[in-house]
Amino acid sequence: MNKVEPIRDKSKIEEIKNELLKDNYRNYLLFVLGINTGLRIGDMLKLKVEDVRNQTHIILKEQKTGKSKKFFINSVLRNALDKYIANMADHEYLFQSRNGTNQPLSRSQSYRILSSAGKKVGLESIGNHSTRKTFGYHHYKQHKDVALLQQLFNHSAPSVTLDYIGINQDIQDDSMKNFSL
Repeated sequence: MNKVEPIRDKSKIEEIKNELLKDNYRNYLLFVLGINTGLRIGDMLKLKVEDVRNQTHIILKEQKTGKSKKFFINSVLRNALDKYIANMADHEYLFQSRNGTNQPLSRSQSYRILSSAGKKVGLESIGNHSTRKTFGYHHYKQHKDVALLQQLFNHSAPSVTLDYIGINQDIQDDSMKNFSL
């Protein structure tokens, strides 16, 4: 399996949003939720409308760590969510599969959705973790606070966080650009 990367270029993020909107709003919201919260895909797919309707935070028990976490819903995400859930019932899954009634989207289908959109805009290494990594990458670039990001991600060490979001590779690449003997 190939390692997925964060989307570093903000214009590519916008291109992916536009590409996903062409297909349907559910797919667009899946991407927007991921890049604005840093939630793991498994946790996003289990969300129901009641988890986000009239809420300031998404509160959940993380599937991977078993820890309870609160994720703030910013204004961009709030607007997208409100538009999407307007005619949905509280018990419905936020990201429903087209197969069956009120069944959550599968991880494999979410991968196909995100990977396909990435390829359409010229990005090859896009998958389920790309939204979380993109959130982390841009959060770090804006705030330069690896300790905060480490806490948001529940990582064991700052080096794990920097490696996960691709910053370590960026630093290594930059160090080599003007180096020659």
